[in-house]
Amino acid sequence: MARAVQRRGGCRAARGGARRAVIVTIDGGVASGKSAVGRRVAEKLGLPFIDSGLMYRAITRLAMQRGVDPRNDAGVTGLAESTKLRIEGERVWADGQELTDEIYDTDYADALPIISAIPGVRKALVEEQRRMGTSGVVMAGRDIGTVVFPDAEHKFFLVASLEKKVRRRAAQYERRGERVDEEAMRREVELRDRVDSERPVAPLRPAEDAVIIDTDNLDVDQVVDRIVEHVKAARR
Repeated sequence: MARAVQRRGGCRAARGGARRAVIVTIDGGVASGKSAVGRRVAEKLGLPFIDSGLMYRAITRLAMQRGVDPRNDAGVTGLAESTKLRIEGERVWADGQELTDEIYDTDYADALPIISAIPGVRKALVEEQRRMGTSGVVMAGRDIGTVVFPDAEHKFFLVASLEKKVRRRAAQYERRGERVDEEAMRREVELRDRVDSERPVAPLRPAEDAVIIDTDNLDVDQVVDRIVEHVKAARR
């Protein structure tokens, strides 16, 4: 896997002079706001930000592009293990090919939860995510606080109502100039969250020690402020 992030700061002196990386995990379901929030939290804390979802979307897009059946566990796992991913902010490359404008294509929506649930794919990408965070990171996803960094000191889980999620996801597509069928979008959001919550490997759920934040009546800045204040207070 590629070396995907530029590291900044992120370590704190622990007792005995050792350096402990600052790792902030932000999990949540579809359109819970975790990526937008995570990006701003990272800016305020001076840490790199990684949206782990970009990695799964990139592998899904690449599998479809190369004709790999999403239900071919071995084939997709081999692809995940051999592909060099690079992430810079909201942009993603796979084997040198930029996929940023293609990874949200609705044509791949059905394949994404299937590929994301393949144990070998998750293993390959989790290993890379851990490597990315060794020097400190804000990472958003669905299993960051439970699987990727279960010992992280700062864990958050964002929740939102179905209506709010549908509006957010529709707005994402509309910003890219795409027409949105809200009823189809509702079914997609419901299906993705259900599949992610019920999958046997790394299901979507909050870590036992995560701070749960309902984002329905909060804007992005308010959620960011809550997380940053919590992290800073815990490290005083």
